[in-house]
Amino acid sequence: MELLKKRILQDGVAMGNHVLKVDSFLNHQIDVELFNEIGREFQRRFAGQTITKILTVEASGIAVACIAAQYFQHVPVVFAKKQEASNLSDQVYASNVFSFTKNKNYVIRVDKKYLSATDTVLIIDDFLANGNAALGLIDLVNQAGAQVAGVGIVIEKGFQSGRQLLEERGYRVESLAIVKEIKDGTVILSD
Repeated sequence: MELLKKRILQDGVAMGNHVLKVDSFLNHQIDVELFNEIGREFQRRFAGQTITKILTVEASGIAVACIAAQYFQHVPVVFAKKQEASNLSDQVYASNVFSFTKNKNYVIRVDKKYLSATDTVLIIDDFLANGNAALGLIDLVNQAGAQVAGVGIVIEKGFQSGRQLLEERGYRVESLAIVKEIKDGTVILSD
């Protein structure tokens, strides 16, 4: 997606050789016009599939998933919660996830009433690094007996193992931009 790639190169900030900071448009301040194009692109890439739910994890995936959902017909967004809450049912699907960004383990949870065996679920997230968040979300879908339509990623770190882990397990991965390398303060994108 050329618009996204241009924005990454223009406004993304390389931090070391593994971290790409894109908080000026993706995961702190949100460029809604760019998100609309991202949503259209996810719908184009997953056209022809009957998606019944879009699943993401809090917090950065929520905005992307919500805007993308507008381009799928009558598809709700479900997000996995990282924190226990008094208003969350004890009837949940749960999975352990290690966050590369936070260097921390989380238990993500989705109330069982929001995922069922009749669902075909599109997983959407802002980043793919080592694949831990995506695998955790896939685990939730599998616990529900639902189908995974695929995994939509805004920015993939192609130099990390996430795509390989997902594809080895048979999951379709669609990334809108792939960072080939971060070297000496420079972000190098795949064609």
